[in-house]
Amino acid sequence: MLPTQDGEETDESLYARVGRGDRAAFARLVGRHRRRLGAMVTRMTGQAAAAEDIVQESFVRAWTQAPGWRGLQDGGTARFGTWLTRIAMNLAIDRARRVAPLPLDTIAEPETGQPDSEALLLRHERATLLARAVADLPDRQRAAVTLTYDDDLPNAEAAAVLGITVGAFELLLVRARRTLRQALQDA
Repeated sequence: MLPTQDGEETDESLYARVGRGDRAAFARLVGRHRRRLGAMVTRMTGQAAAAEDIVQESFVRAWTQAPGWRGLQDGGTARFGTWLTRIAMNLAIDRARRVAPLPLDTIAEPETGQPDSEALLLRHERATLLARAVADLPDRQRAAVTLTYDDDLPNAEAAAVLGITVGAFELLLVRARRTLRQALQDA
């Protein structure tokens, strides 16, 4: 066991114990480095939740790689703290490179050129209400609406079909529209 200047065991000696399966030594390392790594990764990602995930993954990797790790005293190239920081930094960079999935409610429905089911249902309801309102019109008003909108006849021809003047036909059509508008507003 290698002590630090203040009498604490060094990260490297704790990590050597972790390599032999010492969970208490690992808990001490986590306690020493968790807050510092979390702050660094939060600054890198801008997201506290992502930083927590990255720090946790860093410690998981440290735990799994402990048996084969070589620190400075064993001819390695880095101190434990530096090595752990590099792991966290690389994970943060990898996360930033990944394309973040969009929440489903922000993704627009694909354009098919067809109305969506809600629009179709609304259109069907309106058509049903209109058909019911037209069916409830008095016979001559219903005939005026049918000749104008279904048969697409000009007013003069529609008036001739009903055997009335164009002025009388237009008055009949105005009354029919007013009655339909009121019926649809009431529905």
